[in-house]
Amino acid sequence: MTTAAVLFMGTLLISGQVAIGKGSVSNSSVSLEFAENENRGMILPWVTSVGAVTGVVDGSFVYDLSDHKVKVKYSGGWKDLSVDLTGATGTAVDIQTAATENTDAKVSIGTPTTAAPAAGILVLEDQTKAMVLPKVASPHLNIINPAPGMMVYDTTAKQLAVFNGTVWSFWKQ
Repeated sequence: MTTAAVLFMGTLLISGQVAIGKGSVSNSSVSLEFAENENRGMILPWVTSVGAVTGVVDGSFVYDLSDHKVKVKYSGGWKDLSVDLTGATGTAVDIQTAATENTDAKVSIGTPTTAAPAAGILVLEDQTKAMVLPKVASPHLNIINPAPGMMVYDTTAKQLAVFNGTVWSFWKQ
C-alpha cells in the first residue's frame, strides 16, 4: 500500500466535526457548521420526484423537481417547506441540471448509529451533535442569485428560509 493510500484512509477516520468556511465548529455539540455572514446557503440535492427516492429516513431534505418544492421527510411522509406553487429550476445553466448522478456517492460525518448504513449524499451520523445551517441576515435581500433548493438560517427573523427557485419560504416554530 502506498503512503498516499494510507494517508487517505487515515483522513477518512479523523474528524467527527466539520467546519466549512471557518477554522473550527463553535462547540462540541456541532457535527457540521458553516461560516457566518457569507451570504451563501446550502443547496439541497435535486431529485426527479420524492416517490423515486428509496431508503429515505425522517429528517432527509431534498429539492423535488416534479413540483419545484423543498421537502423534508417527516413522520414517514414528505412535508412541503416551499408553500409556494410557482417554484422553478430555471435553465440548463443551473448547477445540477447537466450533472450526472453518482448513486454511490456519500459523505458520512460522525459515528454510524445503525447496523444498516443510512442512505444519502451527506449523512450526519452522530446522535448527540447537530448541523448548523449557513447563517444569513435577510437572505431574500442579501443572497443575490439563490439557487433552487437553497436553505439557510435567517439571522434577522430567526427562522429557517428555503428557496424553491422563485420565492423564499420562511419557517418559524
